[in-house]
Amino acid sequence: MNRFSQIACDGIWRQNPVLVQLLGLCPLLAVSTSFVTAFSLGVITLFVLTASNIVISIIRLLLHDAMRMPTQIIVIATFVTLSDIVLQAWYFELHHRIGLFLALIFTNCTLLGRAEIFTTRNPIANSALDGFMMGLGFLWVLVLMGSIRETLGSGTLFSNMHLLLGPIGENLEITFSTKGFLLLVLPPGAFITLGLLIASKNYLFNNQE
Repeated sequence: MNRFSQIACDGIWRQNPVLVQLLGLCPLLAVSTSFVTAFSLGVITLFVLTASNIVISIIRLLLHDAMRMPTQIIVIATFVTLSDIVLQAWYFELHHRIGLFLALIFTNCTLLGRAEIFTTRNPIANSALDGFMMGLGFLWVLVLMGSIRETLGSGTLFSNMHLLLGPIGENLEITFSTKGFLLLVLPPGAFITLGLLIASKNYLFNNQE
């Protein structure tokens, strides 16, 4: 397995930021009540993680040790703020639903951890791939949790897609015959769903070995 394949596999599966490292749990648990909110925050996190990794990797040799961490925080906060402005400008109603949790991306240990552990020690290409794959690993877990909780908890899937796609999204909602199990859209349901996903991942990983 070459270096790029190893980075990709680590981000998506072996060192998944959620299922293995248990990072970024606060926004993950809060917005995973539906596919739309989960997908939106996941994509923003992927963008911030990839972009900040690239910038930090470019300037890493110019930073004194004492300035490294403050600079990383400023870079990450800049991209989070940029995402917040774009979301307010073009997706205002969606921002109203998840805007509170955008600031939590800034404190997401995945971003700070990858910047400190990986990006400051690796070239731009590796850092960009690491950021993208770690973000993708966070995204797929978040989307899966959101889909499961919406389907089993609310009895729908792809509800409020108009927040992302406009009028076209109104026709994409799937409604199931059951009303759903309310517990799954409440905070305890988030912990239960996440626990089952972690257990499933560990089971599959152990069987692979």
